[in-house]
Order: sequence, then structure tokens, then C-alpha cells
Amino acid sequence: MITVKDLRKVYKLGSEKVIALDDINVTIYTGEVCCILGTSGSGKSTLLNMLAGLERPTRGQVLIGKRDIARMDEASLAKFRQKYVGFVFQSYNLMSSLTALENVSMPLMFKGVGKGVRNKAARQMLKSVGLGNRCDHKPTQMSGGQQQRVGIARAFVSKPRIVFADEPTGNLDTKTTIEVMQLMVQMARENDQTLVIVTHDPEIAEYADRVIHLIDGKIVSDISRGPGMDHLVLEGQFSNQETVHHTEESPPEEPLILEEDDPDVEEELRLEPEGGELPAGSTGGKVEP
Repeated sequence: MITVKDLRKVYKLGSEKVIALDDINVTIYTGEVCCILGTSGSGKSTLLNMLAGLERPTRGQVLIGKRDIARMDEASLAKFRQKYVGFVFQSYNLMSSLTALENVSMPLMFKGVGKGVRNKAARQMLKSVGLGNRCDHKPTQMSGGQQQRVGIARAFVSKPRIVFADEPTGNLDTKTTIEVMQLMVQMARENDQTLVIVTHDPEIAEYADRVIHLIDGKIVSDISRGPGMDHLVLEGQFSNQETVHHTEESPPEEPLILEEDDPDVEEELRLEPEGGELPAGSTGGKVEP
């Protein structure tokens, strides 16, 4: 389970402050397929980066299980992501000099898994995404859809508890988009993994159990529509961004228990002063003089 408490991210842009995330409070449940939906500049990618520990918040908490990843140092974060998290990227992010098999087996190599075992697991995973006959192909020998399937296989091969997908179909045609989305959702459901998808496309959001809609760094709606659940729409009903969650048929709220849990932290956490530099290429957010 991922719990976000009073999350705020502010970047400095010249003499102005850009509020990328404005006091976000949300819980994402174990086994849930959750979509974070928003246009460019809404804060959706910043939120994903916070959830994955790729950026630090200006203040607030991001708890995975009972561990506040916003408080972890870089070495601990790297080990944590290696053990519990998988990523699917819009631009695939495959190593061009490696074969599909070598790309998929890489997360297992970093975990210290022996070559024979990791290659067997990677081969099986490539087979499960329909690329059993492409194990020895390099990225330049594959189509965009095939490269993204390799990326999905790499994300799931180590059986992470959470998979983050950032605009995973942004570079794909319609037919391949459908295939890729069905594949990711199927794999997450089969292994009871939490899948968090960031997209600007409402059609991609249709694959999710739940859609969290961001505008200008704020949650404006939180829609739950899992199996057997009513379609719940809560547009503009979030006082101080308190998220309204599921019906009685929601996934259980048992926390994900991870090793070496930190004690819960109640006080507000400030990891950096407001006014961190805006990352290159970032846009949007609410601007304050």
C-alpha cells in the first residue's frame, strides 16, 4: 500500500515559485491498477517521481508499507527500488548494445541472481509477452511495440510489489497500445501487484480500477471502478485534497509489510526548502510570484 500525506513540491523558476504538487493526500491499495490522469503540467509525472522516490518532496510523506521513502538516503532508496519496484518508460529505455534477453535479465543481475537462473527467468518472461523468438534481438532490430514489450518484461521479471508506468503507450500506435495495456494489466492482476500508470489519455485510464485526476498539482477527482464496484465520480469534492476512497468492495487495506520498517512519522517533514530548481523540460504547475 502507498500512502501519501500532505505532499507538496515547489520548484524555483527565476524569481517565481512553481507549485507542482499542492498538499496531496491519497492512498493506493495493494493489487490496485491506478491511473494518474492529467494534461501536460498537471503534476502527474512529478507525483509519480515522488511515489517512486526519484525526486524528494518539499514537504510531506510518501509511505510504501510503513517505510517513508522521502526520508531514505540515496543508497537505501536504490536498494529499495531494486527490491520492490519496477518501471515501464515511454521511451523504452533499453540498453541498445544488449539483446532482449540481456535487457530483461538486468534487474535480476543487480539482485545477484546467477546467470543461468536469471536467463531462464528472462526467457520465460519474454515468452509470456509474445517475444520468445526475439531473445537474441537487439532493440534496433525490433519495432516500437516489441521494444515496449521487452520493457514490460524487464519491469515484471523480478516480481516487484509495485510497477510504475510513465506514459507507457505514448510512442505506440492504437493497435499496439491496446495490446500493451492489456498485457500490463493482466500481468499485474496475475501476481497481485500494484500498477500505477501516468497518462494524459482518458482512453488509457479506462484500463484502471481507479483514476486520480490532477489539475495544477491538485487532485480534482478520484474515481473507483474496480470489478463489482459502482462507477463513483467525485468531481471537485476534495476539501484540502482529502481523497475519498473505495466502497465496501474495495481491496483490503492491509499494509504491505517490508523489511526493516521505520516507525511511523507523525510530524511534517521538510526535506528541502521551497524553491528547488525546476528540472529541465518541466512545465506547468501553479505559479506564485
